Amino acid sequence: MIDRKTLRLSAVLLAAGFVFYVVMGLLHAGGPANNHPVVFAIYASSASWTAVHLGQFVGMAVIIAGLLVLYFALDLRGGGAAWLARLGAVCAAVALGLYGFLQAVDGVALKQAVNAWAIAPGAEKGARFASAETIRWLEWGARSYQCFMLGLTLILLGSAVALSARLPRAVGYLMGLSGLGYIVQGWVLGSEGFSGTDEFAILGGYVLILAWIIWLVVVAWRTKASSIVPTR
Repeated sequence: MIDRKTLRLSAVLLAAGFVFYVVMGLLHAGGPANNHPVVFAIYASSASWTAVHLGQFVGMAVIIAGLLVLYFALDLRGGGAAWLARLGAVCAAVALGLYGFLQAVDGVALKQAVNAWAIAPGAEKGARFASAETIRWLEWGARSYQCFMLGLTLILLGSAVALSARLPRAVGYLMGLSGLGYIVQGWVLGSEGFSGTDEFAILGGYVLILAWIIWLVVVAWRTKASSIVPTR
């Protein structure tokens, strides 16, 4: 059985966090991400950079909180599904820590580096640009491994949902597929940076995450009892 109140709290956190995260992403300064001379100039001129990245961190923190509340809602105490859920919860905490590091690099360090490059005298431009690129590549690495850990989180928790059958199994399958999407993102980021392939992987992951979150919200609110009967 699953407690309805806990499941509803998880659904609300996941839905609110995902929507807020996507909105913050839409406010992010755009441009050809792998064309560093062009995109660094765009970043340097952005007045909302720090606020947007803080907003992205808040959105991700709420999503991770929703996943952790889902772990408690499942209330798995034994068997393989319970161990998968526990490992998923640990990975969720690691993913949030990596995302905090990522936003420190991207939202603070990179912004200061591109600002310094933009106002540097001609003789210093080359060195300042090299520093900004180094931070950019550090961002690639941090985001790559954060994607790996978030993907692993979704795969593990999705597997626990599917194996326990305390929710519709399809919710778990969709969670696992969205996790694979993040694994793909992590690989592409580590090898190509912010390429077109990465953008496609991000869009696919968003669609899958939105699908299972909506399903979870519907399941949480359709039940009238204090608990949900396992669904196969």
